[in-house]
Amino acid sequence: MRTLRALVAAALLCLVPAVSAHAAADVTYDFEDGTTQGWGPRGGGVSVAVTTDAAHGGTGSLLTTGRTATWHGASISAPFVRGVGYTVTAYARLVSGLPSSTIALTVQRTPTGGDTTYERVAAATVTDGGWVRLSGNYLFTAESAGVQLYAESSDATSDFYLDDIVITPLGDPTREPISSDFEDGTAQDWTPRAAAALEPSTAAAHAGSRALAVSGRSASWDGPALNVLGRMAKGDKYALSVWVRLGPDTASGRLGLSIERRSGGTTSYERVVSPKDVPAGEWVRLSGTYTLAYDVDFLSLYVESDSGTFPFYLDDFSMTYVQPKPIQTDIPALKDKVPFVMGSAFTRPDTLGVHGELLARHFNGVTPGNELKWDATEPREGEFTFTDGDYLVDFATRHGMKIRGHTLAWHSQTPDWVFQNAGKELLLKRLETHVRTLVTRYKGKIAAWDVVNEVIDENQPDGLRRSKWYEIAGLDFIRTAFRVAHEADPDAKLFINDYNTEFPRKREALYALVKRLKDEGVPIDGVGHQLHLNIEHPPASSVEATIERFATLGVDQQVTELDVSIYTDFVSSYDTIPPELLVQQGHRYKELFDVFRRQAAKLSSVTVWGESDDVSWLRSWPIPRLNAPLLFDDELQAKAAYWGVVDPSRLAPLARRLAAPAGTPKVDGKRDLEWDLLPDSPVARVGDVSAGFQARSSAKGLYLLAEVTDPTVGKDDRVTFTVDGTPYVVGRGGGPSGGATGGQHGGKAAVRPTATGYRVEALVGTGTDVNVTVHDSSGEAVWNGKVTPAPAVKLTSAAHRTPALDGVVDRAWSAAPEIRTGTWIQGTSGATAKVRSLWNGSTLYVLAQVADPALSEESPNPWEQDSVEIFVDPGNGKTKGYEDDDGQYRVSFSGRVTVGGTFDAGGVKDHVKAAAKTVPGGYVVEAAIDLPTITLAPGTLLGFDVQVNDATGTARTSAVTWNDSTGRAYLDTSHWGVLRLARG
Repeated sequence: MRTLRALVAAALLCLVPAVSAHAAADVTYDFEDGTTQGWGPRGGGVSVAVTTDAAHGGTGSLLTTGRTATWHGASISAPFVRGVGYTVTAYARLVSGLPSSTIALTVQRTPTGGDTTYERVAAATVTDGGWVRLSGNYLFTAESAGVQLYAESSDATSDFYLDDIVITPLGDPTREPISSDFEDGTAQDWTPRAAAALEPSTAAAHAGSRALAVSGRSASWDGPALNVLGRMAKGDKYALSVWVRLGPDTASGRLGLSIERRSGGTTSYERVVSPKDVPAGEWVRLSGTYTLAYDVDFLSLYVESDSGTFPFYLDDFSMTYVQPKPIQTDIPALKDKVPFVMGSAFTRPDTLGVHGELLARHFNGVTPGNELKWDATEPREGEFTFTDGDYLVDFATRHGMKIRGHTLAWHSQTPDWVFQNAGKELLLKRLETHVRTLVTRYKGKIAAWDVVNEVIDENQPDGLRRSKWYEIAGLDFIRTAFRVAHEADPDAKLFINDYNTEFPRKREALYALVKRLKDEGVPIDGVGHQLHLNIEHPPASSVEATIERFATLGVDQQVTELDVSIYTDFVSSYDTIPPELLVQQGHRYKELFDVFRRQAAKLSSVTVWGESDDVSWLRSWPIPRLNAPLLFDDELQAKAAYWGVVDPSRLAPLARRLAAPAGTPKVDGKRDLEWDLLPDSPVARVGDVSAGFQARSSAKGLYLLAEVTDPTVGKDDRVTFTVDGTPYVVGRGGGPSGGATGGQHGGKAAVRPTATGYRVEALVGTGTDVNVTVHDSSGEAVWNGKVTPAPAVKLTSAAHRTPALDGVVDRAWSAAPEIRTGTWIQGTSGATAKVRSLWNGSTLYVLAQVADPALSEESPNPWEQDSVEIFVDPGNGKTKGYEDDDGQYRVSFSGRVTVGGTFDAGGVKDHVKAAAKTVPGGYVVEAAIDLPTITLAPGTLLGFDVQVNDATGTARTSAVTWNDSTGRAYLDTSHWGVLRLARG
């Protein structure tokens, strides 16, 4: 029965717009009382009547006949309240014998002072063969008269039935969840963006028995879309989730979730979830959050692929409003606790609601993340758009924040038109126009500009990135950008900005460029260091060395894009971040801000790349994954990272972990080869004192090494090793004391001075809980954690020879010692190899003689083919991820070469040549690997390992290495062996 009578519906029309979420009950028209329940004819000659000839539920329905125009049908004075959203559903069916047509539910209303409008609520193709569900959402906000809901048909003369019409008030529709499970056999309001066909299907389902099948797509962006206009409020955050699966006969594909919005005729697209790999036969969840930051007149979310038009399924969609937590007002503001400008990257959503409150409370500097880049400000030549840029600059100005402009010239996010048909003269003219326009517009408002961004490529002979800018204009594009920016605003500070400046090769390449340009008189005021770091690497000392290096040029310096990933590689992913990693991250931030405070005289600003984890770019780069790299969490609450900056005493203790490989170095204060096989674990600097620490395990006890940096000799200088509670104190003058003679093992120690301090070696008792404290009058530097025994690091050598690279074992190889793969990481038997190494000039040569009687390259994945993988770390850094010159070089039995390394292997992919030949019982691989980032010489130590993959058909059935037993050699260099270059 009808649940609200016409009197109540009319009364609702008189209510003010402010209605609570459940201000009224559903309005249902089921026609079971034999009346039309207020529905009447629309159009001359039209008749509406209740009939028992057909019914969706119960025994009666509403029959509409006598139509002669498409807009003819059945209508009712709609029980809609301005400012309240509704879900409207109905069921329709054609009278028997009529061809299919589209039946729609439409609203007619006349806004005060405006023209009558007609707004589609829902539509579907309807036949005479069964009932079809129509469903949609409706909301109007302008004061209006004559609000009617009516049903119409694309066929001007079709007679049709309506039944079970339900109008559900949502109260505040922006707080009500949306879900789609397709279990009712309909598309549940999802519609195609173009030619795609959407069909509920039982062929696959994530849960229940149905999903929505998507086929017939015309482009990568074509597919299912859901209208969410009126269901999201500006400034509010929403959690979105949908499960996707590839369609029939689709072996691979990537799918993501996006938003289309329109404002005043301008269409924009935003990624909610970047396209993710969807393995065949598996359901994959796309989930993310979205904050609406704009006034819109169209808002739709949709699933798309990054390429291709393959079919797919979607199921179990949900969109829910995320209730924000209030920001913490009882904790110190970051900006009050540091001696420099404390900045954050930000976008329009970050200025709204609690995000805006957090930004204003903690930061006194900001950097627009994308809104001032070329593609955002001049998408077409001469057509400048500053809507978002102006908004952000105005926000910062109102809040007294210093603004960094990012960025005027960059190889990325620059429209193609900039380089089209451009010689040097035209390109520089376009650059000058762009730079002058932006800097002039914001003169006196933007305090500093990243004039050029990421122009260094340390793998090039001259250290310069081969961008289109450089290829066309050489260094003149940099000179021009700085000159014009200075002319446009002489008071703005002008920066050159880059990433990885904490690594020595990148540091020196940028240093040389800045020095050259300053010597030429180019108006460079400062250097920006991005510092996208992780919780392990590089050490804070490398950051400090970079700041001190550029200080010699007399330039200002700023940290421009700081974040600290919880991952040390580009592949791993957590569903839930282990709490201990967040503690480790807090200590990492503490070490970094110790550096920044020490260097504050040379550092004017530190900017984190986002105010809170939920807005971090590292949620989608280099792969979509859960990451938490910033100071505040997803709910804008202070993390351990925040306390690492503001008050490190609030941090939980950090227990580090260190492997102690088997070894027996001589305790004489000299640094012998045994210690050089691994890098020292850093003991963070306090005052002027820092150290590096290592351990070796043996039956005699623990061998410990401390390399202390302490330029000033003092009477309090000493190192205390505490093992399982027993302290061993070694003074800078030498000799153990204070407990060194206690326990089963007496202490033994030796000390030697070094160019920067002193070195301590000690043999102490066995144990696993180790504390290393370096004492000095200025403070104590401490390492604390677990030290566990591990197998010895394997060492081999490479002879100084040059072989012929032809897959034939020539005489040159006889000079090199042979090693064998015997560490099984998959299986316990299979293909193995005898391996030798040579070197000459800048090239490392590797020979692998593989025993493998059955060879296969059937798998499309190279690591599942019969192959040899050679791992080389030129710096022997033993890091938990790859640095840009660390390489994984794979050669199949047929000579096919594939290369791995950092996320794109850009620094190593062109540095290998190989030859392979099959021989009775197996195959031979010879590889020549160029190592241009270091100077090869006798005694050089390289991180090194070899892995043999054994394939049967399309599967890898075993894998064996020389040293690394973790199975993570493709991600992590820390467990590789060591190769030493010999003289002969």
